[in-house]
Amino acid sequence: MKSIKLFCTVFAMSMIGTVSYSQCPVGEGEVTIEVHTDDYGYECYWEIVPSGNACGVGTIASGGNLTIGCNGGGAQAQDPGGYGNNLDITEGPWCLPLGNSYDLIFVDDWGDGGIGFDIFVNGFQIETFDGMALGGTFTFTVADPPAYDLSVFGSNIYNYVSTGAFDIQARVFNGGLTTVTSYDINYSVDGGTAVTHSVTTNMINFADETAYHSIPLNIPTNGVYTIDIWADNINGGMVDLVPSNDVFTVQVEAGPGTPNYIDGYIGATFTVDQVLGSGDQVNDPTDLDFHPVLSNQELWVMNRGTEASGSNTVTAFNAGEPTMTSINKEDGNAWHFMSLTTGLAFSQNGNWGSSPGVYDANHDGGSPFTGPALWSSNLGIYAEPSGGNGSHLDMLHVSPYSQGIASEKDNVFWVVDGNTSDIVRYDFAEDHGPGNAFHGDAIIRRYSDDAVTKDPNNVIVSHCILDGNSQWLYVVDHGNGRVIRIDINTGSNQGGTPNFPGNEAVVEYSEYTGYTQELVVSGLVKPAGIDVIDDRMIVSEYQTGEIIIYDISQVPAVELDRLSTGLSSVQGVKIGPKGRIWFVDGVSDGVYKIETSDLGLADQALEFNVYPNPTSGEINVYVGNTIDGTVEVRDIQGKLIASQTISGQTASLDVNVSTGLYFVNIISNDIKTETKRLVVD
Repeated sequence: MKSIKLFCTVFAMSMIGTVSYSQCPVGEGEVTIEVHTDDYGYECYWEIVPSGNACGVGTIASGGNLTIGCNGGGAQAQDPGGYGNNLDITEGPWCLPLGNSYDLIFVDDWGDGGIGFDIFVNGFQIETFDGMALGGTFTFTVADPPAYDLSVFGSNIYNYVSTGAFDIQARVFNGGLTTVTSYDINYSVDGGTAVTHSVTTNMINFADETAYHSIPLNIPTNGVYTIDIWADNINGGMVDLVPSNDVFTVQVEAGPGTPNYIDGYIGATFTVDQVLGSGDQVNDPTDLDFHPVLSNQELWVMNRGTEASGSNTVTAFNAGEPTMTSINKEDGNAWHFMSLTTGLAFSQNGNWGSSPGVYDANHDGGSPFTGPALWSSNLGIYAEPSGGNGSHLDMLHVSPYSQGIASEKDNVFWVVDGNTSDIVRYDFAEDHGPGNAFHGDAIIRRYSDDAVTKDPNNVIVSHCILDGNSQWLYVVDHGNGRVIRIDINTGSNQGGTPNFPGNEAVVEYSEYTGYTQELVVSGLVKPAGIDVIDDRMIVSEYQTGEIIIYDISQVPAVELDRLSTGLSSVQGVKIGPKGRIWFVDGVSDGVYKIETSDLGLADQALEFNVYPNPTSGEINVYVGNTIDGTVEVRDIQGKLIASQTISGQTASLDVNVSTGLYFVNIISNDIKTETKRLVVD
């Protein structure tokens, strides 16, 4: 909702501006509220009371649907009244004593939140609140904002990354009353030297922006790092007056990415090992995906469920290991937000999307009203009670019979629309929080140059996957027996009305055409699942139970091998954290992993030990299997300080460096081992 709130800030300031100071006696401030309604504005009631008072006690002002009152949260009993839908309403002004605190109490008749409030004092915004579930109590103090208050509230650095260089982006917010024209954006690693970039801008009160740092962050070795990002040097040297919110800190685990072992399956003898089954509450699974913190080996499995009850998930921890445990969870409102689900996909921010396989999520025989939903992977939020709308973080409603879903970034997902035969990009933007209902910041784009066809029986899925490196979206077109790919950086909004009616207010709902599309594979029988790594692609054939391996360095792709699983209803497939192929089978209620002896040897070859540790200058490296490679020692900033070739199982290195923490790894055949920490004393 940030962009909408920024608009409202500018609007409110233009309406009340400095005139507001003349409205109130000395010692009082002029307070106004901007109310932002959702698709159901009549469900809102609010009032202002002295801080600590109960609703209805000492009421200073109230608004919205007055028949709801203090006790109407979740009653679902009020006729339309009060505010209209998707409006911005200015309430006030009221003159209140400077320095006094007040509570804004919000009550929602339906229990799904979705109403937003912005608080202004003397024309400057001081707070913003989003109504949650049944309502909430929000406290504010009547005071002008400080002259300078710049904070960092987010970044593009996720909690789990592969080693390498990253272009830092930070979300910066101006909570002060002074327009910011310049500042420095800084970052440091583990409390080290600050890396600084100067930014020129024009940020008014309560505006925010993305700052792009010119110097990449380098994370050269596996390990856990603390990244601090902050802004200072406001307007050429002014001091931030609220230091408590200056620094944004994220703890990053740098670990191995998913290795590409696909060629190890070609022509190899393999086993198909069942990892989860009906005893683990797996039931007619349609898809699977791994949590982005790969070192946890946290596997999520989607069960189709029934239209009436909705779908549910099974989450396995240390999937495939002897220590594996699992849990089954079902959201309280799965019947609407997760019905006959065909796919799930994780984003790097830890949220995940699901694609419903129904025509109408309301199941009332009316107009189609369904599409992808957004969820948290935090098990303290997902499938836990959250008002009257379940635990979903967001949902949009213009893709009936969704067939598959893929993550692009953050809260952006691509969906195979089985109703219109389009590919649809959904940007949920800022999620509305568990169980709420605001969708007005979303961007939806339909890609409609071609038609992809679903299974007419609504049994076999048609999945998709985005290759983040190449920016090609690979799509299984089940009905036409093919795989296509779309360059997501091509195409444009042609104007006009999309070929499926919009049913809620969003920032953008458009039709995209003229994009680059290519045929990757044709002649398939009943394709279902798909995954891609580097120049390799795997596709599952539902009925034959085959998983087909392709070389996609050229298109049409070249078939390299077919792995016969011996099953007859294979749906989603996934390349797991250790490079293995995983898949689900519907009829057998199973989750499976394909293993070969060659891949096992590859894993063993990369296990090594370093001793002595701590060391005073010399280390020995021992590898479990004979390899040819290079041992590297790097400092905390990623600088290479020693290296030694290894041919066999052992190597020795002199590490003549100052005391401190260092990192050791081995590179062999372009595969980097997990990193060992080395202490030099």
